Amino acid sequence: MRLAWGQVAAVVAERQGLQRLRVVVDGAEALAVCLPQLTGPCAPGDRVLLNTTAVDLGLGTGGAHFVVAREGEGYADASGGHIMKLRYTPLQRDVLAVEEPASEHAAHLADAEDIDGVPVVCCPLHSHVLPVAAAVKQAAPDARVVYVMTDQAALPIAISDAVADMRVAGLLDGTVTAGHAFGGDLEAVTTHSALLAAVRVLAADVVVASIGPGVPGTASRFGHGGVAMGETVNAVAAVRGTPVAALRVSFADSRERHRGVSHHSLVALGRVAIARAQVAVPRLEPEQATVVDDALERAGVWRVHQRVLVDAELPDSRGVPMRSMGRTPEQDPAFFLAASAAGRLAATIMRERRAANG
Repeated sequence: MRLAWGQVAAVVAERQGLQRLRVVVDGAEALAVCLPQLTGPCAPGDRVLLNTTAVDLGLGTGGAHFVVAREGEGYADASGGHIMKLRYTPLQRDVLAVEEPASEHAAHLADAEDIDGVPVVCCPLHSHVLPVAAAVKQAAPDARVVYVMTDQAALPIAISDAVADMRVAGLLDGTVTAGHAFGGDLEAVTTHSALLAAVRVLAADVVVASIGPGVPGTASRFGHGGVAMGETVNAVAAVRGTPVAALRVSFADSRERHRGVSHHSLVALGRVAIARAQVAVPRLEPEQATVVDDALERAGVWRVHQRVLVDAELPDSRGVPMRSMGRTPEQDPAFFLAASAAGRLAATIMRERRAANG
């Protein structure tokens, strides 16, 4: 970890919860991110303490300086709540959690135990969220889609350009940040209560659950962010939702562990998720389909989960650019078809629930 003092040269862009800055640090200009919820907003000329660690390590996602503090005036932003996120760190902050008594929504959740079969698409990567939500909206334009962001990757939801653009495009109708993730329309203490809030408070017809941007990975069997998807499947089952698993599929990734079906999905579904999920398998060209089917069979996925073959297509993202690991749908169609398949399956389950409930 490294902290260094710099100066704000300009505010390059800003939206709710985030500023992108040009700063001068170590005698050179660089890009930095300010999260006003933690430090207050920055202005040109401010002297700022920067965490330069990600840039020093040459990281991709998250590879920018982050403002830790501004010199001079203090900052106050009381939430009215008593739940702390980023607990026991210098930047811990209070939030008004949806579950706590001071929340106007507490009565909706005090005795809430289930989400009555609402489909929840459990995604292994943040870049799945856009194609999943777009596929739901394309298949069921009147569906209310809510995103639950768990806390195993990026913690501020404001970091996600995709989520910000999806809100503008009408692809997301609400957001809930769970655990130490923060900045959603609603704050929740756990993934379980976030799912309950998405349905009981935000009236979700379909929930999309995923980690934030910046999946951590070590190439080890369990030391990666993909494990979170399996944990989310279990959480959905615990609150009596309908878990739908989106597969991480690629035939463009040069890394062997991610070609065909990523080891992230194989571990999450073959070992971590002990509750039964409906796994959306996209209909692919025969050669690719064989690779996918063989990998899922060898991993023991079908000993627990249900295989659902889906005729998927690339969804209308309403102008929001779809990318994953720098690749577009044209460069890696299988990846986006797998995500779209999960969205289409969730929309089908939603329509079946509506028909059954009259």
